[in-house]
Amino acid sequence: MMSKYSTDRYNLNDRKLVSILDDLTLWSAPFGLMLLDKVDYRKNINVLDIGSGLGFPLVELSQRLGNTCRVYGIDPWNEGIERINQKLDVWNITNVEMVEGFAEELPFDDDFFDLIISNNGINNVRDDKKVFSEINRVSKKNAQLIITVNLPETMHEFYSVYKEILQDLGKEEEIEKVKEHITLKRKPIEYTEQLIEEAGFKVREVIKEEFSFKYADCTSMFNHYSIRLMFFDSWVKILNKNDIDLVFSEIEKRLNDSASKSNGLKLSIPYVCIDAVKQ
Repeated sequence: MMSKYSTDRYNLNDRKLVSILDDLTLWSAPFGLMLLDKVDYRKNINVLDIGSGLGFPLVELSQRLGNTCRVYGIDPWNEGIERINQKLDVWNITNVEMVEGFAEELPFDDDFFDLIISNNGINNVRDDKKVFSEINRVSKKNAQLIITVNLPETMHEFYSVYKEILQDLGKEEEIEKVKEHITLKRKPIEYTEQLIEEAGFKVREVIKEEFSFKYADCTSMFNHYSIRLMFFDSWVKILNKNDIDLVFSEIEKRLNDSASKSNGLKLSIPYVCIDAVKQ
């Protein structure tokens, strides 16, 4: 019998699955709305979106800027690009060009872009230092850079219980893997600011905000498609296969007990939007 904590439920290479995914997810919306608000809207500019996903905020931004501007999106996810291109065709949006590729090797000329954005995408690249080096190369003097990233405290309500259970079981190696998992995807504000400044940009504004996901309990959280799609696989892979059911059933029990006393389960999502300009 397949474990209830199996990670085989969804496959992002499944075109049927991609076809029904919301392009503006509850996850990306708060980050992206903040980003859109910070754009210096101008005509006749070249724009790059790093990590376009399913098209938000790229498609929205392309329409707000209008046809005097040219907007490029880059992402290694082929199925996501297909979905974006379908949308561009249906909406008759002609000022966008999608590129399949990695941000570490941007296929653009030097000094090409007036605006570069990334909506919670920089934290998913393989080599962030290389990415910022490429951003420096392809951006013009006085180009605007706006990025959003979620912070290390993201979902601390879940991670604290996860580590607590691993501590009870004496699994020190797995505790370190949890810490490494958090560090890999969620860098402190100071780290990201330093990368931006080393890439030749001056930080103009740092806006820290927070939203939350709320559930009736941990069981409903574990079964939610966005959790399964974006987070669950990486949580489970921290463990040896033989420990998955033991550890996750205990996480579920403890968080369910807590939720019953606190009117549900809340997962906090702190994030930052950084607005910078190239010197």
